[in-house]
Amino acid sequence: MLQFGTDGIRGDADADLTSDLVVALGRAAAVVLGTDRPFVVGRDTRRSGPRLRDDLAAGLHAEGAVLRDAGIVPTPAVAFLAAVDGLPALMISASHNPWTDNGIKLFAPGGRKLDDALERRVEDELRARVGAVAARAWAEPDGAISHEPYVQHLVRTIEGRRLDGLRVVVDGANGAASELGPEVLRALGAEVVVIHAAPDGTNINAGCGSTAPGDLQAAVVAEHADAGLAFDGDADRVLAVDERGALVDGDQIMVIVALDLHARGRLRNDAIAVTVLSNLGLRNALAAAGVSVVETPVGDRHVFAAMEAGDLLLGGEQSGHVIFRELATTGDGILTGLQLLDSMARSGRRMSELAAQMTRVPQLLEGVRVAAKPDLAAAPGLAAEVEAVEAALGAEGRVLVRASGTEPLIRIMVEAPTEAAARGALARLRAATEKEFGASGGGR
Repeated sequence: MLQFGTDGIRGDADADLTSDLVVALGRAAAVVLGTDRPFVVGRDTRRSGPRLRDDLAAGLHAEGAVLRDAGIVPTPAVAFLAAVDGLPALMISASHNPWTDNGIKLFAPGGRKLDDALERRVEDELRARVGAVAARAWAEPDGAISHEPYVQHLVRTIEGRRLDGLRVVVDGANGAASELGPEVLRALGAEVVVIHAAPDGTNINAGCGSTAPGDLQAAVVAEHADAGLAFDGDADRVLAVDERGALVDGDQIMVIVALDLHARGRLRNDAIAVTVLSNLGLRNALAAAGVSVVETPVGDRHVFAAMEAGDLLLGGEQSGHVIFRELATTGDGILTGLQLLDSMARSGRRMSELAAQMTRVPQLLEGVRVAAKPDLAAAPGLAAEVEAVEAALGAEGRVLVRASGTEPLIRIMVEAPTEAAARGALARLRAATEKEFGASGGGR
């Protein structure tokens, strides 16, 4: 059976997400999250989405729960609709993965991602029910739920201002925001050029969107646009492009918005939450302005927890998964794009000028496959090499070595003043890792 990740389950839509498994997950979700309120269920544009929705409906019905179908919508739309009425929710998506994969993300009543205790309960119930379901009994959804309240909410987040005069190119990744993203921008007065917004069930994320923004970069220049926005398949993240076609990643987006909020006295506690992978350049840019950084493990759930603990408004990841805690319960690509464009419009500055507030430090990432699941605590040789590299880099660089939680892989991140220095440090750490654990080939 698939293991639960930070958002639920994900895998090959046919081989892994069998009807038996998905019906059982629907039953488990109903048992743990309750049957007294409808479940909001949405999906992205993958071909397997309708089948998985029907499987979930069968499982929910088996336990006496009902389903309100939101149709094709971004993940944050499902979370928002759940939050408005205090409902549990399920999102059928594999985010930035290819179309052959799919997944199911779970939200507790109120649109919040499951905490560890709830997740364990759902997983235990799922294990108890897989195999006990002899056959999938088809069941229709119990009605639809409109995404219009979500659109209205997004429009309100820029507080009555508009985006008139801005020319924006949107890459929909042939995914869940292909129509909704441009719709919101146009409602606010922006002139919108749309690419990769013709989903056919198999082209989601295919050479487009936030994982492959090359077409967007070229289109922004060709269209003489002010900016570009690239969503991923379920639109819980976004990357931007400036007027010259240069990529603006999640770290730069957070710097732009954080400095804007700080300048207006609206960045609560003058701090934001980011993961350990956020670039040293982000830390440098914010520190220079008197803004602190709270560092978390990788994963938006950890970011959100840190934001709540520190009463912070802004946090996120380099990937473009950015959370505005007073406006959403999860990362939201459309919302983030709006806040970024609003910052640009109010400043009267070009996107390239705003992005230049942060200077990226060269950063290299590599995964080293090892012979068995690694225990870093039992690797004194690697620990000594990490310490030596950190001492050599000093305040101008950073090292992060962590073991994958799901596979025999050690992930290495190095930041250094120059690309050459980063490559040299990475080579040292790779060699130490292979010596300590034995390499099995095929790092990534």
